[in-house]
Amino acid sequence: MSRIGKNPISIPEGVTVEIKEGVVTVKGKLGELSQEIGDIGIKNEDGILTLDRPSESKDHKAKHGLYRALINNMMIGVSQGWTKELELVGVGYRASNQGQKLDLALGYSHNIVLNIAEEVKVETVSEKGKNPIIKLSSLDKQLVGQVAAKIRSFRRPEPYKGKGVKYVGEQLRRKAGKTA
Repeated sequence: MSRIGKNPISIPEGVTVEIKEGVVTVKGKLGELSQEIGDIGIKNEDGILTLDRPSESKDHKAKHGLYRALINNMMIGVSQGWTKELELVGVGYRASNQGQKLDLALGYSHNIVLNIAEEVKVETVSEKGKNPIIKLSSLDKQLVGQVAAKIRSFRRPEPYKGKGVKYVGEQLRRKAGKTA
């Protein structure tokens, strides 16, 4: 049995859930998200959602936990929202934004300009003496993670000095340099 799939989902205050023909729509104070669910059964009883699978096949077992996690992430997204913070570590690394355009200076001969999706709110913080920080927030967890991973892919942190784009709080594996 899927341990994640068996867990019930409690519906937070101010969130409404609508289930129609295999599509779950979640509405909250921050917005609305919907997810198509295959042949996994879903029940709403007294503000608690439970998912059950029709058989013990490998496919149904995999989707049982997956859809439960996706619906739970949607609940948190429409009630609280999801945020990711990226830190630019390196001399001369800068970030600025004008609306949904993110301008990154990451040590290349040119600046990288990235158009961010409308659903994701982007904010840049630059303080003197501290590394620049990019804050991404949205109600869709998957979209925030995808945009953050795209930004990180432009200059991954290297193991010797730790320069690059890293998540705030991320622990990097450091290597010792050459010994002379």
